[in-house]
Amino acid sequence: MNYNAAAFFFLPLFLHYSTHFTLSLNSDGLSLLALKSAITTDPTHTLTLWSETDTTPCHWQGITCDNITHKVTSVSLSNKNFTGYIPSELGTILSLQSLSLSNNNFSNLIPLHLFNATNLVSLDLSQNSLSGPISDKIASLKSLKHLDLSCNELTGSLPESLSELSELTGTVNLSYNHFSGEVPATYGKFPVFLSLDFRQNNLTGKIPQEGSLLNQGPTAFSGNPGLCGFPLQVLCTEPEAQNPKVLSDPENPKPLNGYVERRTEKNGSVAVPLISAVTVVIGVVFVSVWVIKKKWKVNEGKKGNEKLGKEVVNSEEGQKGKFVVLDEGFNLELEDLLRASAYVVGKSRSGIVYKVVVGRGSGAAGAVVAVRRLSEGDNTWRFKEFDGEMESIGRVQHPNIVRLRAYYYAHDEKLVVSDYIGNGSLCTALHGGPANTLPPLSWAIRLKIAQGTARGLAHIHECSPRKYVHGNIKSSKILLDDDLQPYISGFGLTRLVSGGISKSTNGGFKKNDLNQTIVSPKSSASTSVYHIAPEARVSASRFTQKSDVYSFGIMLLELLTGRSIDGGADNNGTSLESLVRKVFREERPLSEIIDSALKHEVHAKAQVIAAFHVAISCTEMDPEVRPKMRMVSDSLDRIKA
Repeated sequence: MNYNAAAFFFLPLFLHYSTHFTLSLNSDGLSLLALKSAITTDPTHTLTLWSETDTTPCHWQGITCDNITHKVTSVSLSNKNFTGYIPSELGTILSLQSLSLSNNNFSNLIPLHLFNATNLVSLDLSQNSLSGPISDKIASLKSLKHLDLSCNELTGSLPESLSELSELTGTVNLSYNHFSGEVPATYGKFPVFLSLDFRQNNLTGKIPQEGSLLNQGPTAFSGNPGLCGFPLQVLCTEPEAQNPKVLSDPENPKPLNGYVERRTEKNGSVAVPLISAVTVVIGVVFVSVWVIKKKWKVNEGKKGNEKLGKEVVNSEEGQKGKFVVLDEGFNLELEDLLRASAYVVGKSRSGIVYKVVVGRGSGAAGAVVAVRRLSEGDNTWRFKEFDGEMESIGRVQHPNIVRLRAYYYAHDEKLVVSDYIGNGSLCTALHGGPANTLPPLSWAIRLKIAQGTARGLAHIHECSPRKYVHGNIKSSKILLDDDLQPYISGFGLTRLVSGGISKSTNGGFKKNDLNQTIVSPKSSASTSVYHIAPEARVSASRFTQKSDVYSFGIMLLELLTGRSIDGGADNNGTSLESLVRKVFREERPLSEIIDSALKHEVHAKAQVIAAFHVAISCTEMDPEVRPKMRMVSDSLDRIKA
């Protein structure tokens, strides 16, 4: 047999066995081998053991599989210094949920077929050299929650089709690219707790004042010289661009678990935050909002003689701002807050609330505070008047009241710094929410919350001869710590935002003939009036301590029944107070109104009934018949869980 004949004879046999070896690897493995072929440099030798002779890629470095189906669910190959391109074959791994190729040197376009991997939950291609536009086919990734394409060479406009991805709840980071055009108004449809980052692009036009776009801090849009409007300090030609709309559900702040921010350098470029592509903590909104006041310059050499004031000079406008620390144990400086990472945790008529995580520096490592950026409404506060209000609020200290620590005053900016209470609100604990992780509250916990709140409100009423009122007691204003201890928040905010200083008063809290603090009910931040006492719902009426007692009673009914306080379907179209009174008047079974989560706690029946009677006495129509808060607190303390 000559050489040619032998070659002709053995070639089919060779192809048969080589094909057999290749086909021993499953389809996901073959797709990953396409990635290996597309990588031209592998300095860490990560892919050395990726072999076509294996039956499965599940033991390959960087690969995670489902334990039952042995299908690839995660490809994590970040920080490997690969050079090459991303092959289309990755889109055929249909079980793929997480793809992380960040901090390499992949170039060329993002392949269209990659978007065929429709089970992707997390896609991180940041810190590469990818170019070209993002295809509208990205809308096919219906399960996507986290997208990071930052620090590439991407061009074109922001894909409007992104707004079709309703599951996006982690972060969308498109910063440090070359995107141009306007921010699509449809991005306002994103969930309010989604973090958007469009920094350092070539975007232009007015930022749409829509939905979740209003929940982003200014750093989400910084570095785009052509952008204007809220939350940037760049005016648009239309004056209405600076008046953001209020979100539809402002009164339910979401508790946050912060991402760990990791900053690295790539080819001498500025650092960008990289979020883990494997774990997406839903509800996090990273905004780093404090660079909004870049114009602030801290005058460290000056300290005011009043209290512990630190002066801040606005050199551009020739106006002075002042940072005043009200608590001697508070060690943060204004510049600590300006440098810190901030997360939007709530929004209401009184302003935006940020969780501010202060890093190392000034002895403040790991400090966490809440900062409210006040919405001034129609108010124009002079510093002396504002300082008097804040000093009065700061003197109200109790274990069940959120502690005021400091404030910043300037003509166009007012910040209130207080303790951060990190387990959400009573409203969220009772009615749920995207970030609620608490189990149903037991009777013992509910009683503890009611007792602590009553003690705190009684202290507000009694701590001064001026007899302060809160004016907006409701479940969303009761914050819970890790031990589910309650804290009353928002004391003084109603007056700060909407009360203003009348010409007839010289600052401090205004009083009426009954020596009561008064505020207008229309300043309530709630869209519902069911927590407001009937006499305070009338136009031009005033809140009093007895109207606070009524609001507390409504909150107590909400705590006992687990129902909404309005006239919703679960209350048969009537208010919660009317429903409860009807059940007691007609001597119907308590099981009709008690929270189902408490029905198994039979031993607590007498205690629950006693608490119902306290709530009913608080919600009497005639304010003179209602008890004082001290009596309410004592009555609840006599109930032993």
